[in-house]
Amino acid sequence: QVQLVESGGGLVQAGASLRLSCAASGRTFNRYAVGWFRQAPGKEREFVAACTWSGGTTYYADSVKGRFTISKDNNYYAAYLEMGNLKSEDTAVYYCAAGGLPATTSSGYDFWGQGTQVTVSS
Repeated sequence: QVQLVESGGGLVQAGASLRLSCAASGRTFNRYAVGWFRQAPGKEREFVAACTWSGGTTYYADSVKGRFTISKDNNYYAAYLEMGNLKSEDTAVYYCAAGGLPATTSSGYDFWGQGTQVTVSS
């Protein structure tokens, strides 16, 4: 069992940067791929980024490619999402997830955090 807790969300202006953290309990976290998803009001949850268990291979949604960076630090049982050049359309609740493979769909993950709100004002 893995428990995930996101942090680092907040209210920022367009063009700013923000770093989200995902803290995990349990050493088994190191064996899991990590994904970040987001859900805006009235919209379905969508894939943002994912990485393999080592963090060595990463995947991104086209909408964030070049602006966001996912990373994983197995020494500290944590994952991160560095977000740059934020836009108003990035406003959403952001979720961290862990699973066997770096899937781009929610169903590919077994463990989820509670989410952290990111609001970008234009």
